[in-house]
Amino acid sequence: MNYAQLVAEIQSYTENQFQTTDIDTFIQQAEQRIYNSVQLPALRKNVTGGMTTGNKYLAMPSDWLATFSLAVINANNEYLYLLNKDVNFIRQSFPDTDSIYYGQPEYYAVFDQNTFILGPTPDANYSAELHYFYYPESITTAGTSWLGNNFSSTLLYGSLLEAYTYMKGEQDIINQYQKRYDEAMVLLKQLADGKDRQDAYRSGQVRYPVR
Repeated sequence: MNYAQLVAEIQSYTENQFQTTDIDTFIQQAEQRIYNSVQLPALRKNVTGGMTTGNKYLAMPSDWLATFSLAVINANNEYLYLLNKDVNFIRQSFPDTDSIYYGQPEYYAVFDQNTFILGPTPDANYSAELHYFYYPESITTAGTSWLGNNFSSTLLYGSLLEAYTYMKGEQDIINQYQKRYDEAMVLLKQLADGKDRQDAYRSGQVRYPVR
């Protein structure tokens, strides 16, 4: 289901010719709800960057929302994964007053909305790979999306819930859409958090039992 088809379905189900801006808001709110409920492969992104000698900070991508992993790639092309810590742990363990505290980074923390802090401060230039969670482009601007192509039912019923809430629609209809949305989300979680997670190496990832 592409954007035009989704808009047509929303208008047909609700029997309401909404403004385009309103429909886009319904869809985007549904996408946000779904994306924060399920760990879809489509929400993962990898980027590579560089850690600089003497610089304890590493810039985040502009679309970063949460980290899955951060790795240093050393001179032997080996991936060494950093442990996530609090900023105060890194500040206390690696005061960084001079170069005696420099070394290959072993830890990282979220310093602010744009930056990671590393510990210890890099003693050389290192390559880095960040695996992270982000919101993909909305179907309202892209025209198509992974959800629209593979699980359009969640997107449709999520959008209808937003639309009927906006319309202050009858509670029985809202309840019916909520039921259909919940059923679609169970199937989506079976796929994303169940079948796509059974061989995950790190147990910290969400795993949903597959029946």
